[in-house]
Amino acid sequence: MAHVPQIKIPATYMRGGTSKGVFFRLDDLPEEARKPGPARDALLLRVIGSPDPYQKQIDGMGGATSSTSKTVILSKSESPEHDVDYLFGQVSIDKPFVDWSGNCGNLSAAVGPFAISNGLVDSSRIPENGLATVRIWQANIGKTIVSRVPITNGEVQETGDFELDGVTFPAAEVAVEFMDPADGEGAMFPTGNLVDELEVPGVGTLSATMVNAGIPTVFVNAEAIGYSGTELQEAINGDTRALAMFESIRAHAAVCMGLISDVAEAAERQHTPKVAFVAPPSDYVASSGKAIKASDIDLLVRALSMGKLHHAMMGTAAVAIATAAAVPGTLVNLAAGGGERNSVHFGHPSGTLRVGAEASQPNGQWTATKAVMSRSARVLMEGWVRVPGDSF
Repeated sequence: MAHVPQIKIPATYMRGGTSKGVFFRLDDLPEEARKPGPARDALLLRVIGSPDPYQKQIDGMGGATSSTSKTVILSKSESPEHDVDYLFGQVSIDKPFVDWSGNCGNLSAAVGPFAISNGLVDSSRIPENGLATVRIWQANIGKTIVSRVPITNGEVQETGDFELDGVTFPAAEVAVEFMDPADGEGAMFPTGNLVDELEVPGVGTLSATMVNAGIPTVFVNAEAIGYSGTELQEAINGDTRALAMFESIRAHAAVCMGLISDVAEAAERQHTPKVAFVAPPSDYVASSGKAIKASDIDLLVRALSMGKLHHAMMGTAAVAIATAAAVPGTLVNLAAGGGERNSVHFGHPSGTLRVGAEASQPNGQWTATKAVMSRSARVLMEGWVRVPGDSF
């Protein structure tokens, strides 16, 4: 019996922040996958190794977590205001599904370095030494991201002494600015309220802040759902009842936020919204064994991604945290002590992170001008990824 041989596609495996993903240039993809649709989704699923009922992604590039089941497609931007167009695909681990509904804030830090190294940024914009400013169009959500990439001797500098909790080794710092991170129509709070009473059958009525900045996110108080805010992954990810509770909260919040019309649709929109819980500062020990002192942070935040507690913090959720913290009266702001602030230092399972945001209230409606954070990025491997020729 004849079998179709494998084909090879130029690809780069990169870490960005606390995530990893397979990066492609659009022009390097097979012709059928250069446009949105079933062929593209099938190709990316096969590259990552999904759907996998064993949830290990052994036969692909995925790492069997939401942080490592990611793909990125980049192309030179046709817009004179941008250098590169960036499309992110969150690949489901156990289902035949690629979610295109949101961005990955962590991998956003790797976009600028990849774009420069792969000739997607005009050479006139790259200094011999210093910082290269890369203007990124985030195609999933229609937003601009500005990345400051360190350059040494005309090439991207990847090594350095910048440390990021959740990443084992230091690297070069990449500053990332998420411009106008609120919803394109200005509905940063889609319900019109800073705090809503969210009814979740089987759970109860929870105070919730639902914000659309960086990525749609619903925040609830840790205490209201029986947690302290100091939990690590093992406290939640092995608890099927807890995971079901969080998914129910997420689904009902998605309806309130106008992202879906019925809770049954949430299963087909796994990437968004995110669900997170917050608490005032408290001492705890991070997953690395590092002691985190309450006096060193403003609040505690834990967030779930693709149905599991994240090992650190998603970049886009960090944007949502920073933005919500900048608005007096949200649950995030209140957990941090209330009042006006333009930055917040929060504790997550792997350690801490400082993020900043600028928010204002023109015409009585809250909006954000930008959110800023530092990440790092590094090429892990480059060459070709192989897939069976009949897999898409």
